[in-house]
Amino acid sequence: MNALRIIEPGFGVTVQDLGRPRTQHLGIPVSGVLDPVALHLANALVGNAADRAALEIRLAGPTLEVGSPTVRLALAGTRTPLEVSGAGTVPAHRSVRLRRGQRVRIGPLADSGSAVLAVEGGFDLPAVAGSLSTCVRARIGGLAGRALVAGDALALRVADPAPRGECRLPVDTYLDETGPVRVVPGPQRDAFTGAAFDLFLATAWQVTHDADRMGIRLEGPVLEHRCGHDIVSDGIVTGSVQVPGTGRPIILLADHQTTGGYPKIATVISADIARLGRLRPGDSVRFEAVSIEDAQAARATQRDWLEETAASLEPAGAWLDRDALYRENLISGVV
Repeated sequence: MNALRIIEPGFGVTVQDLGRPRTQHLGIPVSGVLDPVALHLANALVGNAADRAALEIRLAGPTLEVGSPTVRLALAGTRTPLEVSGAGTVPAHRSVRLRRGQRVRIGPLADSGSAVLAVEGGFDLPAVAGSLSTCVRARIGGLAGRALVAGDALALRVADPAPRGECRLPVDTYLDETGPVRVVPGPQRDAFTGAAFDLFLATAWQVTHDADRMGIRLEGPVLEHRCGHDIVSDGIVTGSVQVPGTGRPIILLADHQTTGGYPKIATVISADIARLGRLRPGDSVRFEAVSIEDAQAARATQRDWLEETAASLEPAGAWLDRDALYRENLISGVV
């Protein structure tokens, strides 16, 4: 079978695309990649459509072995390089074509909470409700509905991508986005005192270690509810900021439940969802309230930037494959 073989699984590596946004009424979580910007860029680097499923890496990546004639890869969402057996490192945001038997390792992510590794053509896996995204809690999608383990083999849709010039992202400054994460007031904004909402916006919240693909708990002051912390359960969207009885916010991410019974003080705008995916335990995050019109404009601006960036990738230049050089008799007659 033409596949990528998992030698070391890393930490919670799963197959993800843009998820299942039309299934929440059935009780099925949306799931999907935490950093959709990284997914778009990684796919562009290997020539895929923007929504092609890829590997999402959380905190520390896997070691993979190429089990097909060749494969083309690209990593985005981090500046951590790819470590290729016998050939040194390949920078992130650059495509590279590897041969059967070569191994590639992605070590701990030093600068991001998640990253995306795209493969030209993507993976030959069955879709669930139109998506390959893994939802571990529901045991659906990806490979057997779970994170990857040593010994797994991910079948490839393209067994031998055509030789071509590799490409790279000219600048990766999207990883340096700073400033407050933008929010619109949540559907239960009135369940909190005016002072609580002001405090929510004024606080530098700390990301705790209690963070996964479902959500991120934040540490900081207690936000005061007006009349208790229970509501009749209603719908949840990615980026909803719930405040349970502890008075401290929880930002809900891709694997969030479809409904919830805690009041939601705010919702992170879609243009800033990718920034949530890059947060790591110990990071600090602030929030800024914007209008719905501002949120829509920000999403349009981000969409235009992604399309322009994908259309303007630069030639990457030569990458030295030492193993290939050593196999060739470059100088004859030398003893």
